[in-house]
Amino acid sequence: MRNSRFRGIGIVLGVAIGTSVGVAVDQLAITLPLGIVLGLIVGSSIDKRRDR
Repeated sequence: MRNSRFRGIGIVLGVAIGTSVGVAVDQLAITLPLGIVLGLIVGSSIDKRRDR
C-alpha cells in the first residue's frame, strides 16, 4: 500500500460523484456508499496499474 495516494483520490472522487448523484436523485443514503466503493475500486485498480 505504498501508492495509496491514488486510492485517496478515488475515494474523494467517489464521494463527490456519489454526493452529487445522491442529491440529484434524493437517495443520498444509497449512492454515497456506492460512490465510496466505486472510488475504492478505481483507486486500487490505478494502484495495480502503476505497480507494473
